[in-house]
Amino acid sequence: MATTDIGIDLGTANTVITLGRKGVVLREPSAIAYHLRTKEVLAVGMAAYEMIGKTPDYITVVRPLSNGVISDDRMAQYMIREFILRVTGKRLLKPRIIICVPSFITDVEKRAVVEAAMSAGSRKAYLIDEPIAALIGAGVNIGKARGNMIVDIGGGTTDVAIVSMNGIVTSHSIKVAGNTLDQAIIRYVQTKYKLLIGEHMAERAKIQLTNLFDPREDVTMYIKGRNLVSGMPEQIEISETEIFEAVEDEISDIIEAIKTVLEETPPELVGDIYEKGVLMAGGGAMLGGLRKLVEHTLKVRCVVAKDAMNCVAKGTAIAFKNIDNLLDGFENIAIYQYQA
Repeated sequence: MATTDIGIDLGTANTVITLGRKGVVLREPSAIAYHLRTKEVLAVGMAAYEMIGKTPDYITVVRPLSNGVISDDRMAQYMIREFILRVTGKRLLKPRIIICVPSFITDVEKRAVVEAAMSAGSRKAYLIDEPIAALIGAGVNIGKARGNMIVDIGGGTTDVAIVSMNGIVTSHSIKVAGNTLDQAIIRYVQTKYKLLIGEHMAERAKIQLTNLFDPREDVTMYIKGRNLVSGMPEQIEISETEIFEAVEDEISDIIEAIKTVLEETPPELVGDIYEKGVLMAGGGAMLGGLRKLVEHTLKVRCVVAKDAMNCVAKGTAIAFKNIDNLLDGFENIAIYQYQA
């Protein structure tokens, strides 16, 4: 039986998997629905995500990752194993697996990620820093002595890094990203309108109404929830301006993280960044007006990566060809050899 290299972008919000030369073969929410009485898993991925906020007390929907790291080892292992079986059809024998991780996680957290991969039947497990994978996936040649700046805004974390000669020169990660913006919208609507909305509704409002550069009062949508005073269902109209007010503080944190990295970067590399611009990746990179806001605030050209949501996962697939060259960004945390 043949083996195939599997790349995994293990995200707080979504898990993306690449398989050999096929590229991206799976993109599913990082979620599991679990029956508390029978102790069985009812659904994984999109099917579980759609159950959020709609289950009885004895069924819980778990997100095994929080802020970019594994918070529930057992559920994470089950989820990764299930996703791998979906894409391989149980045909592969002990594949090599490479998993993206935020650049700030601890050795203990790295070990949890590796063990999750090994539990899925991998013969070798590797970890790669997300900023490295994002740049590679975006088609950037990181082997030269030139500065490349990446801002990767995922579901749980925002990673900002300067990469040169296959390694991270300086980086900064914050636990502010897509999920944080959703929660900010939920809090804003609850405070201003006494209306409780769910995660799905908040995410929809974020995607449709976020305009971070020139928000307008006349661009609106209807959102539904439960009135906290009457307890009855209610629908209100909300505008781009209000969504901007809701997420303004969180976006400011992301801008500050970018500034922090630039301030810590050697001047020669800053010159390269000024010339080449800032590359943005991840789902958050596509928020309306964010690119213009970064350009306006930092006075540096900003580019959103092609296929921004999948470029980290694509980078994992390409990285297998560059294991010898990726000195700092590519870590062989543990190689477990299975006995024949």
